[in-house]
Amino acid sequence: MASSGNPSRWDELPDELLLQILSYLEPYYVTKLQLVCRRLRELCLDDELWKLLSFENSQWYQSLQNRRSSFRPLAERHRDISHHDTMQIDGDAGSSPINAIYQDDFPTTCTLTSRSRKLRDMANWDPVFPGERVSWYDEYVQRHGPTCVNWLQIPRLYDCGVEATIEARGMALYSPHDGSDGVGTMLAVSPLDDGSVCLWDINGTRGRQGGILAASNPGILFIDGPGDQNSKRSKKIDTGVTECVSVDNHGHRAFFAVQSHLIEVDLNRLEVVSRESFEWSITTLSALHQGVPLTVGTSLGVHLHDFRMRAMASRDIVERLDVIQWDESNVFKMIFDTKPLPPYASLSQPTPISILHLPRPGSHNLVSDDIYVAGRFSNILHYDRRKFPAIEGSIYSGALIKSLAALPYPFSAVDTEVRRQGDLTTEQVAQLKSEGEGRTLIAAGGYKSKGSLEIYGLSSAAGGGEKSILQNSVTKNRQTVASSTILSVANHGSKIVFSDGSGFIKWFERDGYTECRRMRIGHSDAEEASSLFASMAGSDDMARKIVSTKSNQGNDRPNNDNILLWTGEKLGLVSFTKSPIFDGKDFELQDPEISVENERRKEYTHRMRRALERQADEVKFIGSLGDPAYWTR
Repeated sequence: MASSGNPSRWDELPDELLLQILSYLEPYYVTKLQLVCRRLRELCLDDELWKLLSFENSQWYQSLQNRRSSFRPLAERHRDISHHDTMQIDGDAGSSPINAIYQDDFPTTCTLTSRSRKLRDMANWDPVFPGERVSWYDEYVQRHGPTCVNWLQIPRLYDCGVEATIEARGMALYSPHDGSDGVGTMLAVSPLDDGSVCLWDINGTRGRQGGILAASNPGILFIDGPGDQNSKRSKKIDTGVTECVSVDNHGHRAFFAVQSHLIEVDLNRLEVVSRESFEWSITTLSALHQGVPLTVGTSLGVHLHDFRMRAMASRDIVERLDVIQWDESNVFKMIFDTKPLPPYASLSQPTPISILHLPRPGSHNLVSDDIYVAGRFSNILHYDRRKFPAIEGSIYSGALIKSLAALPYPFSAVDTEVRRQGDLTTEQVAQLKSEGEGRTLIAAGGYKSKGSLEIYGLSSAAGGGEKSILQNSVTKNRQTVASSTILSVANHGSKIVFSDGSGFIKWFERDGYTECRRMRIGHSDAEEASSLFASMAGSDDMARKIVSTKSNQGNDRPNNDNILLWTGEKLGLVSFTKSPIFDGKDFELQDPEISVENERRKEYTHRMRRALERQADEVKFIGSLGDPAYWTR
């Protein structure tokens, strides 16, 4: 009988020993053990465990090992093999204590050397900076788990028994109270082609996940307001503007760029609050941050729109426009108005496409006074909000930049290249991360019909008024990043994610060269009839804009950091699951008779497809009969 003093249950083992046991299991079984009990769930989500698994299975580590094996001298490999064979012969021939001790110590020394090298490689690979919040379980799932595209509910219009879909013309995320409402509510905001504003529930906290939560009345986003004279495209949102929506999470407001007008909508009531007119068409909007004005890019200038001034002036007034009197004379009144225009930064080359408020060092949520503007010009323009509209400087790119992103941590091209080779020690990497100052600017676009991913290291003096803001740290990947133009770029955990014109979404390490994974979006129209051309690559959807659904408050559930995308017509959600979280059929009322009819239609379509394929094969066969080469086979 076992002694009563010895532990007889696995749950009496210390956490360190259980983690050591878990490290020998495959990731699939580690995830299954989370369902056993609460203690195992906490241990199975251990950051160090999943960080090690992410590193061992990373493309970065595999590429490093391949480079080492290819550059290793042949003589050194031969010497190691000969030395290993000699050790085996000596160990078999002699049994002296000296030989036995030497033979036992040699594998231990090799193991320690391999272990120290692995820790060193892991330190060189680790993309996380001190103080950065990262879930390594989510990182492993995002890097190696399955992916699935979930299509949000499509808005539909019913008129006289005829059903038609309404296309989405933009996209932004809306987190009431910046995600601190207690339940983690996150909504997608989009202007529709009929002039309405639509809200989708992303996390399923207020309604069905992926379903439409609310929609405004049609026509509120038209320039002339609701009416029958808004069929012209000049009255609607420009389909070529990607960044046409900006959301204020604290004020529950959304700003929409409609031609040359900036329309403010109350998201609680889904009604128009104010309208602001600009001299030229609006081509892009910056993201809204608390305490700073909105930056508006027009075709010929950059403007600062301080919506807080209007809010303070009308604090005691009910913000509602029940009956809006649209007077066409206001247009001519503005032309002959003697009031000077507000200060704006004029552009020598037209059409800005992306505007970025640079974050403060070490903070993702707080922004500095630095504004970066990119577009259909070869330079990335830098403005200081305190000295606006004077230009502070520029960064030459040479590419057509379509999207900007930033990291509140420094970047050095030299250090990154040395780390890619695994040459820095653990202490050197820690010193670089702790003592480094500055921020990182990420620019993505196209260069000579190929994708261009550019990373710029900005010195801490960028906000101090100096024009030399580059630290000799520029990385431009225009060879291996994408075969077509990059449309949108964002940060996703410790990775850079972007979408390209070929219908791919790709994840890269922060070095800008190492690809983590990729996925093809595919085609979303499941109800479309089958076709012989359905498998063509040109029929796939492209993501014109992508954003991460990670909450700023850090209270996300495991594996809840997904990618929300907009194709230019509809919205989708990339989840890291085996099967879709929701489907378009989940939002439709299933009538048994209609379901049977749909099944018959699919069966008929399948048979017709097979018949057409056989007919095509027969045509090819008959055509080959007249070919003399056919009879000489």
